[in-house]
Amino acid sequence: MGNEDREELHLTEWRLPLRDLSPPEPGSAHLWLVDLARLGSPLQPDLDLTSTPLPVRQRRTLRRFYLRLLLGAYLDLPGKDIHLVRSERGKPVLDPRYHPVAHDSRLDFSMAASDGFCLIGVTSGSPIGVDLEPRGRKAGKPLALARRYFSPDEYEALANEPEGRRDEAFLHTWACKEAVVKAGGTGIANMLCRFSVEVRPDRASALLAMEGDDAAAWQLRSVVLPGGWVGAVTVRYPSLVLDGRALLPRS
Repeated sequence: MGNEDREELHLTEWRLPLRDLSPPEPGSAHLWLVDLARLGSPLQPDLDLTSTPLPVRQRRTLRRFYLRLLLGAYLDLPGKDIHLVRSERGKPVLDPRYHPVAHDSRLDFSMAASDGFCLIGVTSGSPIGVDLEPRGRKAGKPLALARRYFSPDEYEALANEPEGRRDEAFLHTWACKEAVVKAGGTGIANMLCRFSVEVRPDRASALLAMEGDDAAAWQLRSVVLPGGWVGAVTVRYPSLVLDGRALLPRS
């Protein structure tokens, strides 16, 4: 994989049930790795999800269940009492009609899913975006995809990478860009080409340029997670400390 600048993220174990979670301090973000098969479905507790994967729609419902459960633990509420809406820019947020104040600051979150896993990032008072990808994933035609979706600077940087490293560099760039658009809540369409990130995974991840915003105001980090996953997180902070966590079933 080369000399990567991705951070190996250690995960502390947090078992269900969760109660009275302290919100992240300013300048930090909690990153939760959630294995749906290991946690199981509360509606079908006897179903072994490791041998019987859920259909896509049920998997989406289960992800939202654990997202609400986590947010409820931060807000001292049952997960069923967490209400989510989409902001004007399309980002999922806490419904202000039900949650006007979250620990005296805005509790922000982002979720990324891949197969039976999801990554949930949580901050206080600052927008966050995350992405999760299988390590070693192949892009197929990375240069063609980069020409279509990336900025001209990113395309040129990817074209200059050795052919044997282009898939890795593409995956790294895609994950970083997904995290950035999720933090802004703007969606992928017509947005990926409006900012540039560092393409080479052996260099420090960074947001290099951004239309209509100060790229230096954002922190962008790439992480390696247990189980063969790579992730990216971006937060609008002057600095950033990551707190990795694994959500586990009851003992």
